[in-house]
Amino acid sequence: MAHPNFPINTSMPIDMTNLSSSPETICASHLDVGYGLHTVVRDISLMTAPGDLVALIGTNGSGKSTLLKTLAGILTPMHGTVSVLGGPPGRTPRRVAYLPQHPVSSHTLPLRARDVVAMGRYAHLGLFGRSTARDRSIVDNTMLRTGADGFAEKSLRELSGGQQQRTHLAQVLTRQAEVLLLDEPTAGLDIAGKSAVAEIIADERARGVTVVLATHDLSDASSATTVMLLAQRVVAIGTPAEALRDEYLRECFGFTQPH
Repeated sequence: MAHPNFPINTSMPIDMTNLSSSPETICASHLDVGYGLHTVVRDISLMTAPGDLVALIGTNGSGKSTLLKTLAGILTPMHGTVSVLGGPPGRTPRRVAYLPQHPVSSHTLPLRARDVVAMGRYAHLGLFGRSTARDRSIVDNTMLRTGADGFAEKSLRELSGGQQQRTHLAQVLTRQAEVLLLDEPTAGLDIAGKSAVAEIIADERARGVTVVLATHDLSDASSATTVMLLAQRVVAIGTPAEALRDEYLRECFGFTQPH
């Protein structure tokens, strides 16, 4: 479900009241994010609805990962308000799934790719922490979707960077969450792998999942509901046509799109 886009002029206050009746999945108002006492990005306002795709675009250090970590509940908001699925970030682990830019998996343990993917179901396990036939079916189907089924029995340490990325993406998808927070999900993937991820994101959106995607790749923004350009501040926010204008791209990247 699409929602009205916010104005490009980020110096103007955003009126959140007009969207109050929307079934919002993420709601941020005048949010500052950062680490410790260091503010990385100030005054972020954003509203999303089921099925939305928000593309966070900027260079390294622009604030994309910091914002995602705040939405995931890993970092505490420095100022302003933010809610995810109606509550504070991090309070609904079954309903929100986060893929970090550099997932941490122990390469010293004899973990198979299948074992790593199955970890995504941990939040759903019952009182005794035992997986069910349904859990195992979800793991199998998700590995098939991401192309990780071909190396399911291999040790994680044996996998290439691209194979590890597919494995970690599959782990996140097994959560069957309502909100996906993805930090550079196509890193290390070839063209076919990137195309497969784009198809997966489209499928997730079709079933009502909200996706927030951090990326350097402008092509990832073409199908987004909302594009947010970051350069340690919100440079622009709006539809792809509104946000990916030459003056904003020049500020973020030092170049413009070919016409």
